[in-house]
Amino acid sequence: MSSIKDIKHRIANVSTTKQIMKAMDMVSVTKLQKARLRLEGVRPLSHELQSLIDDLSNYESIGRNAFTEQREVKNSAYIVVTSDKGLCGGYNVNIAKAALEHMNQGKNEQILVIGAKGSEYFKRRDKNILRRITDVSEAQIYEGSGRLSEFITSLYLKGEIDEVFVAYTHFESTLNYVPRVEKVLPISRGAEYGKTDSAKKYEPDADTFLNHIMPLYLHTLFFALFSESLACEHAARMINMESASKNASEIIDDLNSMYNRKRQAAITQELNEIVSGANILK
Repeated sequence: MSSIKDIKHRIANVSTTKQIMKAMDMVSVTKLQKARLRLEGVRPLSHELQSLIDDLSNYESIGRNAFTEQREVKNSAYIVVTSDKGLCGGYNVNIAKAALEHMNQGKNEQILVIGAKGSEYFKRRDKNILRRITDVSEAQIYEGSGRLSEFITSLYLKGEIDEVFVAYTHFESTLNYVPRVEKVLPISRGAEYGKTDSAKKYEPDADTFLNHIMPLYLHTLFFALFSESLACEHAARMINMESASKNASEIIDDLNSMYNRKRQAAITQELNEIVSGANILK
């Protein structure tokens, strides 16, 4: 049975923890607001570039392009976006599981992990981690996305990898975010494949135009997908901290009730002892 002193100590400890959770919640709220603004800014550009690539993929002349050529797949690369920090619920486990389920196809998968949590997850499962990416933090997400797109493009054009997937978390709302695994390379041919260059004029031609636009497309795509994941991370952490703060408040209420009952019982006992002592002295 806990003593009054023990209960007071527990109340103090839980109260301190609650204050920390509230502070982390406020930080997450601020970071989520910034992440959503970033996401709202990059989404339109990413969608426009995707529409352009989709249109280019319909042209017959790009069928021999290195970015659209359908090779025999020997090595698959997976870019998995997780967080460096925890306390964000199932955010990291959900995307890591989605990537792992997608990988189990008998191919030689090479993983490029963003975030310490993802590295720990795949390391425990003896997966082949090609690279741990540490330069795509929130402060340098745009520059890091550019460096990663250059690295992936180099591996792909050299034939060291034959296809590229990105496992990220899509932000739909503060309460709704969905793990996704999307194929980035090679570019799939469109439903209207077979257009000639006369259908729409790309200078000097569709094939050359595609080669020139790919660096911008991949850079923007990675930046957009990483921004999606970052917004989801902050939303998950905010919800988790709000839940933890609520649970802490409930624990404090229970402890206060226990403390009051203990204190009342102690006072009652003291009064009984005083009365008993007075009766003896009569």
